[in-house]
Amino acid sequence: MSKLYIVPTPIGNLEDMTFRAIRILKEVDLILAEDTRTSGKLLKHFEIGTHMHSHHMHNEHKTVENLIARLQAGENIALISDAGTPAISDPGFLLTRACVEHGIAVECLPGATAFVPALVNSGLPNDKFVFEGFLPEKKGRQTRYLTLAEETRTMILYVSPHKLVKTLAEFSTYFGEDRQICVSRELSKLHEENVRGTVKEVAAHFEKTAPRGEIVVVVAGKTAIKEHKKSKFSDQSES
Repeated sequence: MSKLYIVPTPIGNLEDMTFRAIRILKEVDLILAEDTRTSGKLLKHFEIGTHMHSHHMHNEHKTVENLIARLQAGENIALISDAGTPAISDPGFLLTRACVEHGIAVECLPGATAFVPALVNSGLPNDKFVFEGFLPEKKGRQTRYLTLAEETRTMILYVSPHKLVKTLAEFSTYFGEDRQICVSRELSKLHEENVRGTVKEVAAHFEKTAPRGEIVVVVAGKTAIKEHKKSKFSDQSES
């Protein structure tokens, strides 16, 4: 029976590639890659000669029908992204959903994804958390912030390096400058960095040191204790 394999790839350190992922990528009939140039280096490193097709956010709507036909014809296909687990802020959802709708088997291998080590590294509560990925660029951004300002669970966001300083300024506006956060940069790579502290402290760090590389930001949720203090202060002010 044919199958779509969702195969995570390293987010930086090539030693994080699993033996199983290498075997699957060698055995399938076709590999779908977000960027064939980036993935080509990975496949060459692990001596994987399987043919690749490009599958990214700009063409996935057009290619799904043909890929379903190939799977129905008996081919096994693996989907990879540039780094990490496909479909997590990367292409993959549309094809996975189409396979489910057509009764085609889907198997996601366990493996690298950036937000899990960032969450654990942060030192913030991780028993309950919410993954937000990238916030809306313009439309809906303020509305999303107003909702997240009331979120009590730890929040995980992806932020582009050139937008980090601006985003931290927005955090100060909507979350307050004393909210605890952790900015993780270049996870699993040689220059990995985890900057922890208040929004004000972390913003000051990156105003002096320009951020580079892939970035994950973990934000503490709104706490009942702070709300209690705020309520108490309000009561005193009114009396």
